[in-house]
Amino acid sequence: MLREQTDREWMLEAIAEAEKAEKIGEVPIGAVIIRNHEIIGRGYNVRESKQDPTGHAELVAIRNACETIGAWRLSDCTLYVTLEPCPMCAGAIVQARVKRVVYGTTDPKAGCAGTLMNLLQEPRFNHETELTSGILQPECAMLLTRFFRRLRERQ
Repeated sequence: MLREQTDREWMLEAIAEAEKAEKIGEVPIGAVIIRNHEIIGRGYNVRESKQDPTGHAELVAIRNACETIGAWRLSDCTLYVTLEPCPMCAGAIVQARVKRVVYGTTDPKAGCAGTLMNLLQEPRFNHETELTSGILQPECAMLLTRFFRRLRERQ
Protein backbone atom coordinates (compact mmCIF):
# COMPACT_ATOMS: atom_id res chain seq x y z
CA MET A 1 0.00 0.00 0.00
CA LEU A 2 2.84 2.39 0.82
CA ARG A 3 4.52 1.71 -2.53
CA GLU A 4 1.24 2.37 -4.38
CA GLN A 5 0.77 5.66 -2.52
CA THR A 6 4.34 6.69 -3.31
CA ASP A 7 3.83 5.71 -6.96
CA ARG A 8 0.73 7.92 -7.11
CA GLU A 9 2.62 10.88 -5.64
CA TRP A 10 5.47 10.60 -8.14
CA MET A 11 3.04 10.06 -11.03
CA LEU A 12 1.45 13.39 -10.12
CA GLU A 13 4.88 14.94 -10.74
CA ALA A 14 5.00 13.25 -14.17
CA ILE A 15 1.51 14.59 -14.90
CA ALA A 16 2.72 18.10 -14.00
CA GLU A 17 5.49 17.66 -16.59
CA ALA A 18 2.92 16.51 -19.16
CA GLU A 19 0.90 19.65 -18.51
CA LYS A 20 4.00 21.73 -19.33
CA ALA A 21 4.15 19.98 -22.70
CA GLU A 22 0.50 20.70 -23.36
CA LYS A 23 0.99 24.41 -22.62
CA ILE A 24 3.49 24.67 -25.47
CA GLY A 25 1.38 22.65 -27.89
CA GLU A 26 3.18 19.33 -27.45
CA VAL A 27 1.52 15.97 -26.88
CA PRO A 28 1.10 15.92 -23.09
CA ILE A 29 3.47 13.22 -21.93
CA GLY A 30 5.66 13.76 -18.89
CA ALA A 31 8.30 11.84 -16.97
CA VAL A 32 10.32 12.07 -13.78
CA ILE A 33 13.20 9.96 -12.52
CA ILE A 34 13.49 9.25 -8.81
CA ARG A 35 16.57 8.26 -6.85
CA ASN A 36 16.66 8.05 -3.05
CA HIS A 37 13.19 9.65 -2.76
CA GLU A 38 14.27 12.68 -4.82
CA ILE A 39 13.61 13.81 -8.37
CA ILE A 40 16.88 13.78 -10.29
CA GLY A 41 15.43 14.08 -13.79
CA ARG A 42 12.40 15.68 -15.39
CA GLY A 43 11.14 15.72 -18.92
CA TYR A 44 8.21 16.34 -21.18
CA ASN A 45 7.67 16.00 -24.90
CA VAL A 46 9.55 18.56 -27.01
CA ARG A 47 9.44 16.73 -30.33
CA GLU A 48 7.51 19.43 -32.20
CA SER A 49 9.03 22.50 -30.58
CA LYS A 50 12.60 21.25 -31.10
CA GLN A 51 11.86 19.34 -34.33
CA ASP A 52 13.64 16.39 -32.75
CA PRO A 53 12.27 12.85 -33.12
CA THR A 54 14.10 11.88 -29.91
CA GLY A 55 12.40 14.63 -27.91
CA HIS A 56 10.27 12.18 -25.93
CA ALA A 57 9.60 12.82 -22.24
CA GLU A 58 11.50 9.71 -21.13
CA LEU A 59 14.64 10.58 -23.09
CA VAL A 60 14.62 14.17 -21.86
CA ALA A 61 14.27 12.90 -18.28
CA ILE A 62 17.02 10.29 -18.75
CA ARG A 63 19.43 12.91 -20.13
CA ASN A 64 18.56 15.25 -17.28
CA ALA A 65 19.04 12.54 -14.63
CA CYS A 66 22.38 11.43 -16.08
CA GLU A 67 23.57 15.03 -16.11
CA THR A 68 22.41 15.48 -12.50
CA ILE A 69 24.30 12.46 -11.15
CA GLY A 70 27.22 12.57 -13.59
CA ALA A 71 26.76 8.99 -14.74
CA TRP A 72 24.86 7.08 -17.42
CA ARG A 73 23.77 4.16 -15.25
CA LEU A 74 20.42 4.71 -13.54
CA SER A 75 20.36 1.28 -11.91
CA ASP A 76 19.03 2.60 -8.59
CA CYS A 77 16.32 4.78 -10.15
CA THR A 78 12.63 4.61 -10.96
CA LEU A 79 11.20 6.32 -14.03
CA TYR A 80 7.59 7.51 -13.86
CA VAL A 81 5.95 8.33 -17.17
CA THR A 82 2.36 9.13 -18.06
CA LEU A 83 2.29 6.98 -21.24
CA GLU A 84 3.73 3.52 -21.85
CA PRO A 85 7.20 3.81 -23.42
CA CYS A 86 7.65 3.40 -27.18
CA PRO A 87 10.38 1.14 -28.67
CA MET A 88 12.95 3.97 -28.72
CA CYS A 89 12.32 4.95 -25.11
CA ALA A 90 12.18 1.33 -23.95
CA GLY A 91 15.58 0.79 -25.56
CA ALA A 92 17.02 3.85 -23.83
CA ILE A 93 15.57 2.69 -20.50
CA VAL A 94 17.28 -0.69 -20.91
CA GLN A 95 20.55 0.94 -21.99
CA ALA A 96 20.45 3.29 -18.98
CA ARG A 97 19.83 0.26 -16.72
CA VAL A 98 16.80 1.91 -15.10
CA LYS A 99 15.74 -0.32 -12.21
CA ARG A 100 11.98 0.24 -12.41
CA VAL A 101 9.45 1.88 -14.72
CA VAL A 102 6.00 3.00 -13.64
CA TYR A 103 3.61 4.20 -16.33
CA GLY A 104 0.10 5.56 -16.31
CA THR A 105 -1.74 4.51 -19.43
CA THR A 106 -1.08 2.08 -22.24
CA ASP A 107 -0.12 3.04 -25.78
CA PRO A 108 -2.00 0.77 -28.22
CA LYS A 109 -0.01 2.08 -31.20
CA ALA A 110 3.58 1.97 -29.89
CA GLY A 111 3.62 0.54 -26.36
CA CYS A 112 6.68 -1.59 -25.71
CA ALA A 113 6.20 -2.25 -22.02
CA GLY A 114 3.57 -4.93 -22.46
CA THR A 115 1.03 -3.74 -25.03
CA LEU A 116 2.62 -4.53 -28.41
CA MET A 117 5.65 -6.22 -26.88
CA ASN A 118 7.68 -5.94 -23.70
CA LEU A 119 11.20 -4.75 -24.42
CA LEU A 120 11.73 -3.74 -20.79
CA GLN A 121 11.58 -7.33 -19.61
CA GLU A 122 13.07 -9.10 -22.61
CA PRO A 123 15.29 -11.83 -21.12
CA ARG A 124 17.68 -11.81 -24.11
CA PHE A 125 18.83 -8.28 -23.21
CA ASN A 126 21.53 -7.67 -20.62
CA HIS A 127 19.09 -5.81 -18.34
CA GLU A 128 15.47 -6.30 -17.32
CA THR A 129 13.42 -3.56 -15.71
CA GLU A 130 10.79 -3.94 -13.00
CA LEU A 131 7.46 -2.73 -14.33
CA THR A 132 4.29 -1.30 -12.82
CA SER A 133 1.42 -0.03 -14.98
CA GLY A 134 -1.91 1.69 -14.52
CA ILE A 135 -0.92 4.23 -11.86
CA LEU A 136 -3.37 7.17 -12.18
CA GLN A 137 -4.43 5.64 -15.50
CA PRO A 138 -7.66 7.68 -15.90
CA GLU A 139 -5.84 10.96 -15.29
CA CYS A 140 -3.01 10.08 -17.67
CA ALA A 141 -5.41 8.92 -20.39
CA MET A 142 -7.56 12.04 -20.01
CA LEU A 143 -4.55 14.30 -20.70
CA LEU A 144 -4.14 12.67 -24.10
CA THR A 145 -7.87 12.41 -24.88
CA ARG A 146 -8.42 16.09 -24.08
CA PHE A 147 -5.37 17.18 -26.11
CA PHE A 148 -6.33 15.27 -29.24
CA ARG A 149 -9.99 16.29 -28.96
CA ARG A 150 -8.95 19.97 -28.88
CA LEU A 151 -6.57 19.41 -31.78
CA ARG A 152 -9.34 17.88 -33.91
CA GLU A 153 -11.71 20.74 -33.00
CA ARG A 154 -9.16 23.31 -34.22
CA GLN A 155 -8.74 21.59 -37.59
